[in-house]
Amino acid sequence: MKKGTQALPEFSIKEKKSLSDHFSNTESNVFAITSPRQVDRGALMSRYSRTNKSMRRIFLDEFLKNKDRGDEFYNRVLLEYGDDSVAELGEAQIAIEGLSNIAVKKIEDRRIGLSYLEKSSRYVAWNKKENGKYRFYRDPEISKSRYADMYEESCNFSFDTYSNNIEPMTNYVREKYPIEKYMFKDSEDGKEKIFSKLKNESDIKSAGMIYRGSTKAKALDILRGLLPASTLTNVGITGNGRAFEYLLTVLGSSDLREEQYLATKIKKELDTTIKSFVSRADDKYGKAFQKYLKDVKIKAKEITKKEIRPNQITGSFTKLVECESENIAIDKTITSIMYEQSPSTSYENILQQVKKISKENKIKIINEFVKIRKNRRHRPSRAFENIFYTFDLCNNFGMFRDMHRHRALTLERQLLTTDHGYSMPNEIKVLGIEKDYKDCMDKTKETFGKIRKKYPEQGQYVVNFGYNYPYFMKFNLREACHLLELRTVPQGHTDYRKVAQQMFEQINKIHPNLSKIMRFVDMKEYDLERFESEKRTEDKRKNLKK
Repeated sequence: MKKGTQALPEFSIKEKKSLSDHFSNTESNVFAITSPRQVDRGALMSRYSRTNKSMRRIFLDEFLKNKDRGDEFYNRVLLEYGDDSVAELGEAQIAIEGLSNIAVKKIEDRRIGLSYLEKSSRYVAWNKKENGKYRFYRDPEISKSRYADMYEESCNFSFDTYSNNIEPMTNYVREKYPIEKYMFKDSEDGKEKIFSKLKNESDIKSAGMIYRGSTKAKALDILRGLLPASTLTNVGITGNGRAFEYLLTVLGSSDLREEQYLATKIKKELDTTIKSFVSRADDKYGKAFQKYLKDVKIKAKEITKKEIRPNQITGSFTKLVECESENIAIDKTITSIMYEQSPSTSYENILQQVKKISKENKIKIINEFVKIRKNRRHRPSRAFENIFYTFDLCNNFGMFRDMHRHRALTLERQLLTTDHGYSMPNEIKVLGIEKDYKDCMDKTKETFGKIRKKYPEQGQYVVNFGYNYPYFMKFNLREACHLLELRTVPQGHTDYRKVAQQMFEQINKIHPNLSKIMRFVDMKEYDLERFESEKRTEDKRKNLKK
């Protein structure tokens, strides 16, 4: 046996043949589980932690002759013992097409155990019709009420205004930012040149693709505020059984029919792949959990109504409302930096010693870790997770949709309404469609005002992306690096780039030394946000063809 290797189990020729359909190899101490049934793969992982046997031996002794062994294992562990962690061993991918932007946000509220890919509002125009109708959600409660026609008319008006202005806005963007203004790569010498200097037909074609893609994205970015929250989108979800089980419970406890129906449909599809991992979602346990979630919501409403006197907020804002002084924050960060490298020393002892270091030396220590970061993918160490910032925000709902996708933070939000005014891109005014935009927003406000009296949650569907939406975000300094550097990249939407820049400015003001760790926040403005990104994509596409 080679030095440093682990003694491996020996299998007979017959056993190896049986194992070959379920494991990537039978010789190495590192192997992949390739057994076709998800439930068996998960059960093997879980059973593995409860025995001295090797995994492949477990399979031969306990699973090979009993095709239902995986199901039996999960039924016993999950239902009898309630060991939630084993449900994380089953994973599935679910695609949901044609759900509203209200429902997709409820799904994406789940932060742990699920990953999402959602249809973009900047690469795809949302003006297509299906059987002569725009694709927006028609809530059954509203559809059978006296508000049905009003709701339909308001959503159609929003889509008409959006659709009718895609071509004019695209033409305006291309007129304002002509292709002749931009530099493209010449494949003959590899240098960047203005469009008129390109001679190669392939280069000219590529330049046109880059330009059309970035200008179309710019036009759709400007117009997306007109879309109502009822707009149907698509989302793909990858996750483990435990996270899916919680998602199903949350959707099942909703007051919205759409979300209740989605819970039923998702459960049905998960039953085809990881049934044993989500078995409790609609049993006695699941129903009790749904009731608990409803009780929490009712109690929160009751207490809020009794204790809080609301103030009317209008317009958009981004405001840092809670954080520690920089002196305390620096002490905690440096203590955490040193902790891992201080064997047999308590956190408290290190903190007391750090407090005695001069401020000048503390700043030098922080700067050393600032210098180490060479690009934004070099995330700061966990020592920077000890400092928290709470932001009170009210920004347009379209922008919120992008900020909402971040996981490693706390985000709480309210119902979508027309109470806080709306944002209007300057290009709307320049193009001369300000009246159309205002008419759309006014019609929405009137419709929402009537529907909300009886259906406050269902009324959200009619509200446009352009209306301002209140929420708060709490995150640590390490996450601030990720969030603010990512959301200020040149290709980002101008709305969230501005908000991320405002966040950085406020953090920098109160923590001028610690904020240096966010080296790659981009504070510049760009004409065509997608232009450089489209160029990189085209370069990659060309390289693939070589």
